[in-house]
Amino acid sequence: MKLGIMQPYFVPYIGYWQLMNVVDKYVIYDDVNFIKGGWINRNRILVNGETKYYNIPMLGASPHKLINEVKVNLDDRLVSKNLRIIEGAYKKAPYYNNVLPLIEQVLRCKKSNIAEFIEESFYIINEYLGIETQLIMSSSLDKDNSLKGQDKVLSICKLLNASEYYNSSGGQELYSFSDFKSQGIILKFLKSKEVIYKQFDNEFKDNLSILDVMMFNSQEQVREFLNKFDIVTE
Repeated sequence: MKLGIMQPYFVPYIGYWQLMNVVDKYVIYDDVNFIKGGWINRNRILVNGETKYYNIPMLGASPHKLINEVKVNLDDRLVSKNLRIIEGAYKKAPYYNNVLPLIEQVLRCKKSNIAEFIEESFYIINEYLGIETQLIMSSSLDKDNSLKGQDKVLSICKLLNASEYYNSSGGQELYSFSDFKSQGIILKFLKSKEVIYKQFDNEFKDNLSILDVMMFNSQEQVREFLNKFDIVTE
């Protein structure tokens, strides 16, 4: 069984979805500390040809809280404001009419904590993209939470009977091939290839939110992008 584990990120870049798509089960790491200024509640979109951050408003965000303890501000005025930003940015994009209803469904989700909010967005976007990977909340697992780093990841792998563990290539310094091998688990890293597409007539901006990818590409094309990666092994 192929397993991936990542913190919940809001409408992340294509590489995140490549990892989710290549595994059988995907653990949403919701019971670790929230990181302010990271990707949990924000991502980047294209606004008038420039890269801009797009944020989900929160209540009481703190690095002293677990991700699943941070609340989303569900004020309808803020939700409507965020929708208007998307509408203004992508109204002339070729797949706007297909994607906007998905984004509205994501933004109007009534889940109050940021982890569940993002989990729901994964289900919505996965259905659109045909990703069938099983999603599991880390907090639902009966695991040893005193463990840290690689040891905790290994414990989750063993708990779920994983034979292969996949991580993004950026995590290569965090994990040891030999340590995983000693536990009967094959460690693999996913390295995304360059994904380029037309963004109006602008100079291409890479690694933007999956929203940008979907606005400018058909479902079939995005599915092709999901397979544009290399696997790094020992």
